[in-house]
Amino acid sequence: MRVAHVITRLIVGGAQENTIATVLGLRSKPGCEVCLISGPSPGAEGSLERDVRAARLDLRIVPELVRPVHPIKDVIAYRKVFRLFQELKPDIVHTHSGKAGVLGRLAAARANIPIIVHTIHGPSFGTWQGALANTAFAAAERRAGRVTTHFVCVADAMTEQYLRAGIGSPARFSTIRSGFDLVPYLQTQNKPELRAQLGIAPDDIVVGKIARLFKLKGYDDLLDVAPALIRSEPRLKFLFVGDGAWRARLEKRVKELGLSGRVCFAGLVPPAEVARYIGIMDMLAHLSRREGLPRALPQALAAAKPVIACDVDGAREVCVNNQTGFLIQPGDRIRLTRAILELAANPELRHQFGATGQALVREQFPMGKMVAEIYELYLRLASERLRA
Repeated sequence: MRVAHVITRLIVGGAQENTIATVLGLRSKPGCEVCLISGPSPGAEGSLERDVRAARLDLRIVPELVRPVHPIKDVIAYRKVFRLFQELKPDIVHTHSGKAGVLGRLAAARANIPIIVHTIHGPSFGTWQGALANTAFAAAERRAGRVTTHFVCVADAMTEQYLRAGIGSPARFSTIRSGFDLVPYLQTQNKPELRAQLGIAPDDIVVGKIARLFKLKGYDDLLDVAPALIRSEPRLKFLFVGDGAWRARLEKRVKELGLSGRVCFAGLVPPAEVARYIGIMDMLAHLSRREGLPRALPQALAAAKPVIACDVDGAREVCVNNQTGFLIQPGDRIRLTRAILELAANPELRHQFGATGQALVREQFPMGKMVAEIYELYLRLASERLRA
């Protein structure tokens, strides 16, 4: 069984980590040959391309496969991906992310690839973007959806959104959680030396956030309430893990709000180091306005840390309100303030939510479980095709 995975870029992010873990895991399955096709990965978000090459994975880079809409590059990327499919002759093409998902599936259909799978890590359309862009991306997803054999969703919410948009049919969707190596998170500790390195005192209460420093990630929501939070609970500090195009903008806001010394920018942290930083957090506030199922939420819960999340997409499937954390509506700063202060004041509640969340993640998010479910899906789709 030859499988070609296609993704737009290999930046440091949940969809990329999911894809790489899947590809590497599939290599150990009987009769499975896997390659990965990606566009370039420049920018402050960091790149995982070196990790892929170190693992000696068959990686093909298509320079024109870029995230922004670019008619000329998009046509060239489509043609190059099509030619790669002709060369590689995969039995299955499995695409990820918006641009690669559309171009990759259309190119696979033209190349007569028998099975085309697409993972929906997050929605390509929704109210978070303008009406024109929303209409265009929804139309592109419908077109690519017509040639898709099966959809894999990281959250049930993605299935519901795509079916409401008229894409696919229920039988063509499966939810497979975005698994990861749980061990570093289960074993992480609150290291005093790492706290000291970041200017965090032993008795400070740390509100963590792990995300690209970019729009729709909810950083402004947290900074808006930070001054009032600190007046109510002077021990609070904020730890931002990640980098991106908004770093200078957010650093400027921190200074303007008088929060210097209260907000720590850890910068870009390699995926293997994320667990260490979660270990010194007392809670995680993930306020993104658009994500399929934010990877930071199960990562924090695996470390037995309570979470706060906006009720969008699949967040509620792991941030179970009043069980593993607090679920709030986007932009509800009053509820956000109350949630943080309640967790800050109640260590027993933090422990209770964290323990419940850890049990949920142990059951649903092991990396081996994800790889096994994807491999079993491939075998089922191949068997169905033979019987057809």
